[in-house]
Amino acid sequence: MFNFRKAVLIIHGFAGGTYDEEPLLFYLQPIYRFDVFNFTLPGHMTNLSTDVEYEDWIHAVDKRINKLVELGYNDIYLVGHSMGGVLATYAAIKHKQVKKLVLIAPAFQYLSTDKDESTFSKSIKYGPELVKTYNPKEILSRFLKVSIQQLKEFEKIVSDAQENPVNIKVPTFIIQGLSDQVVPYESSEKIYNEMTCKKYLLEIEGVTHDVFYGEKVEEICEEISKFLKKTNYDAENIRKW
Repeated sequence: MFNFRKAVLIIHGFAGGTYDEEPLLFYLQPIYRFDVFNFTLPGHMTNLSTDVEYEDWIHAVDKRINKLVELGYNDIYLVGHSMGGVLATYAAIKHKQVKKLVLIAPAFQYLSTDKDESTFSKSIKYGPELVKTYNPKEILSRFLKVSIQQLKEFEKIVSDAQENPVNIKVPTFIIQGLSDQVVPYESSEKIYNEMTCKKYLLEIEGVTHDVFYGEKVEEICEEISKFLKKTNYDAENIRKW
């Protein structure tokens, strides 16, 4: 079976859920020849399960892509947000059906660029600043949702994926909010510089880690749509809004 439509698979981040990218899903769904999918990563249904390992997240993405391939999709576009961006790089390298990649605040670094500091220490250190920028109830609910074990699994996947960007061959669009206090700009800058594929980096003033819940959400969704729809995306390689 061959499907002439394009599949767009959206992958959410650590301690998040499909609700984080819903505005993008709703924006892309009406586009002709796009079938848009999302799913919840293992252990993220309620509180993060302590028996989930980072390989389970990778395998969950593989499973969704394999299912899309079974349904006849030969062109699959991945959109990964935060840790979802890290997961998307594994899949883009492994699956030949993945033809385009959108990485939104990809968490190859997080909270700070200090590699010697644990995720738990960073969370305690930067927690007060995050509360000032983001919804305090949302920050608290996500902190309470995770366990020390899951933070360690998050550290493992970020560490394991550091060599992924250089191995990506498909066109890649990176989006980074310059007011993001969760994933620093250096994370996107680093992988952009390492990539040898066709690549684009969009830096956006005033946008936090909640990329799809700010004032520029409509423009961001439109730019992602352009990248996915166009055979020859002709934007400058690095832009700042």
